[in-house]
This record gives sequence, C-alpha cells and structure tokens, in this order.
Amino acid sequence: MDLRYPIGKYETQPFSSNQKRLWLQDIQFLPGLLETAIENLDEAQLNTPYRDGGWTVKQVVHHVADSHMNAYVRFKLGLTEDNPTIKPYDEARWAELKDVQAVPINMSITLLYTLHTRWHAAILHLTDQEWQRTVFHPEHKKEMSLWLLLGMYAWHGKHHVAHITSLRERKRWD
Repeated sequence: MDLRYPIGKYETQPFSSNQKRLWLQDIQFLPGLLETAIENLDEAQLNTPYRDGGWTVKQVVHHVADSHMNAYVRFKLGLTEDNPTIKPYDEARWAELKDVQAVPINMSITLLYTLHTRWHAAILHLTDQEWQRTVFHPEHKKEMSLWLLLGMYAWHGKHHVAHITSLRERKRWD
C-alpha cells in the first residue's frame, strides 16, 4: 500500500444525484470522522508522522482545517463571481507555521465542525447548473467546476482520516 494515498488518488466522477448525495455526506460528516480518528491519542502519538517524511498527526489535523477553510472560500467565490481566480497557498509551509505546533488540535476540530456546517448548508441545495460554475486555479492553469471541487474535497477529508487510521492500525494504537 502506498502510505501517501491510503484510499488511492482522487478520480473524477461524472455528475449524478447519487454521487452528489454521497459527497455531500462526506463534507457533512468529516469533522466527526476526523475527531474519532484522533480519539485518545497522546502527545507523542500526535507528533508521530503518518509515514516516513510525512506530516505528523497534529500537522494533518491542522492542515485539513487550513485546506477546508480555503475550500469554503473557493466555493463562495465560485457561487458569487464569474470564474474567479482562486488563491493558491503553500500548504507545506502552512504546516510548519507556529500555530500548528502551539495550538491544540481540538481547536481545528472545533473549527471544522463549524466550518463544515456552514459549507454543507451553502452547497446542499445547489441546482445542477450551479454545480457547473467554475473557478480558475492559476497553479494548475485550468478552470475547475464546483462539482470537481466537491469531489476533490470529499476525497481530501477521507484521504487524511485514512492517514491517521492507517497509522493507528500499523502502530496498533487502540
């Protein structure tokens, strides 16, 4: 198994009502899954990288919060502007900032519960046409539909939960 991609790489999916329902549930329930994944881990475990050369569990949790804050803003821009250019960020450098080490991860878990409640409410009743609205990603030099972003971020949350749960399994942390 490739420890970098414990659930595999993201694969785009065609629009369907069933897939939309599943991905919306992924957005809605991610905070609880992430909270369960870190339950009862001590400080040493939180500071353990999920793989050699990878981020620590603590960095992963804070990264999900950082990433999904950006995602929420990207969706709001995509819903309110015509093909806006979104702002990329250096996630590796963000993971090294002082707040990642200084702030307890329960702050990011709390942030994710609140953020995902807002995000889910903002996109729950989008029309099929609204899912085709786009943002422009300058780093990838391409337009991305909100549908594509929904799939990517639904996958992203599960991807990072699996980093933690697969580490727990390998280390036999109960």
